Amino acid sequence: MMEIREPVLVLPLRELAVLDMPALAQRCAEQLQAGARLVTLFGRPDAEASWVATAILQGPDGELTALRAEFQSGTSYPGLTPRFAQAQILERELWEQTGITPLGHPWLKPVRFEGTRQQQMADYPFFKVRGQEVHEVGVGPIHASVIEPGHFRFMCLGERVYHLEIQLGYQHRGIEPMLLRRAPLTLASTVESICGDACIAYAWAYCSAMEALGDTPIPAEIELIRGVALELERIAMHLAALGGLATDIAFLQGGASYGRLRTAIINASMRVCGSRFGRGWLCPGGVRFGLTDALRQDLAQTLGAFARDIAEVNALMLGARSVQARFQGIGKVSTQAARDLGLVGLVARASGVALDTRSSLPGLLHQHWPISSLTESTGDCWARMQLRMREIDTSLTWLVNVLGDHALDLRAQPVRVNPALRPDALCVSLREGTRGPVLHVAETTGQGTLRHYKVQDPSLQNWFGLALAVRDNGISDFPICNKSFDLSYCGNDL
Repeated sequence: MMEIREPVLVLPLRELAVLDMPALAQRCAEQLQAGARLVTLFGRPDAEASWVATAILQGPDGELTALRAEFQSGTSYPGLTPRFAQAQILERELWEQTGITPLGHPWLKPVRFEGTRQQQMADYPFFKVRGQEVHEVGVGPIHASVIEPGHFRFMCLGERVYHLEIQLGYQHRGIEPMLLRRAPLTLASTVESICGDACIAYAWAYCSAMEALGDTPIPAEIELIRGVALELERIAMHLAALGGLATDIAFLQGGASYGRLRTAIINASMRVCGSRFGRGWLCPGGVRFGLTDALRQDLAQTLGAFARDIAEVNALMLGARSVQARFQGIGKVSTQAARDLGLVGLVARASGVALDTRSSLPGLLHQHWPISSLTESTGDCWARMQLRMREIDTSLTWLVNVLGDHALDLRAQPVRVNPALRPDALCVSLREGTRGPVLHVAETTGQGTLRHYKVQDPSLQNWFGLALAVRDNGISDFPICNKSFDLSYCGNDL
């Protein structure tokens, strides 16, 4: 029987050989050269050594592996970025948090301005484009629309953008240290607040980590309900992006219709769990709200009406010449650039890179209830818009099939998670949210308490892709490029 790859990996720390940083970088380089992807690279303080670094990689077959090294602050190692650009943001974060320098890194700048760096934001070394007719346009951090803070520095010749640099780091919430201050099984309400429009993906990644560390098997019915919650979230957030795209080009039929349809979906979630964003739905050990026959019928009726309306408004968007003229060929990211930069999620798939945790790490849920992973090839705003429409249709089909299978009992009750977590263990948990893989990494002490908790949003790896997409486009194209990526500020500013 073929082994089913789960989106959760638990390793006893004793099985991880402790390297030095040059050796870790070399091992990473060997795996990257062989086609692996660097999922994350991060550090934590250690009582015996100054710092401990952990690298998580995913091989071409989807298998997750971990590497570990010890190092002293103020030291250096041969950087990965000159050879593998996908490491650039991860090595910057590691440098900012621990003080170790990746030699040869061409863009070594702060990611979040943590700690004492908060007072240095005004000294950020923006890249300069020189020329008599070159001018700079600064936007933010306070924006006219209701979004979170971020500064965008455009270097332009006339209306054409030659370079965009994005400076984030204006929000300092201290999420990761906060997760160590309470009992591990009581963190659901905090975790689902980290990134409010990815509440289900974050909560599921956390719950899976706690269940794996607590050696608590989860029934298939509970995983199905979680899958329903996540696909409802995916549809709702794709609709939010599509509504924004339509509004940005004054396609009012789309703007109004997508907003109305999104309301129908999030209201359906509210009728299940009491929250339009799914807060409180998931918990360690299961879900707080199962799907009764009445709720299943309600969801099925909502999705049936939704399917008719979404097909109509999508046809209007795709057929409008004004939409085609504004989106086709704008904000292109080539397949090679997407691979090189390590872009993830929908942004990568729109550029032809088939990355989807639901396929590469299906687990029992998607092994038995598969969901198609889709790609587009052109990598422009049009591709990202089309892919959102297609992913909505795919999620809709999956939901209808699950809800319509009356042999399934979806009124599941939570199971008790063992509060004694596995000691001296490292747990990696991934869930494919709307933007891409949401990553949680938990490490326990010898007493089974949490020593470290790492959170990573897919936006962290995709922001540089947005900066690349805007190059050689008109500055007026930035809003639609930005919305087609639909990245999270708070997902970066932890």
